[in-house]
Amino acid sequence: MIHPQPPAKTARLEARLTTAQKALFERAARVAGRSVTEFVLSSAAEAARRILFETEVLELSAADSLAFAQAIIDPPESNERLREAALWYAEQKSVRH
Repeated sequence: MIHPQPPAKTARLEARLTTAQKALFERAARVAGRSVTEFVLSSAAEAARRILFETEVLELSAADSLAFAQAIIDPPESNERLREAALWYAEQKSVRH
């Protein structure tokens, strides 16, 4: 069976860190039996996936899922409070970018 080659690692990432941070990473990498590069990259990738999951995935209970689906299928009419909230959200979003 032929195994596909992993993509070539051509991108670089550099970071400035304190001596204490470097020593911490080196110690943890040694304990984990990995190189510092492998340890830092795998730790950063794990943290990135966790953060993205926490901010991009919405977990709902069964009742909340049904309420959400119902609101999509048969949305309530907008009222003044909803219009104000939508305007506020649009303004906040434009301020951040």
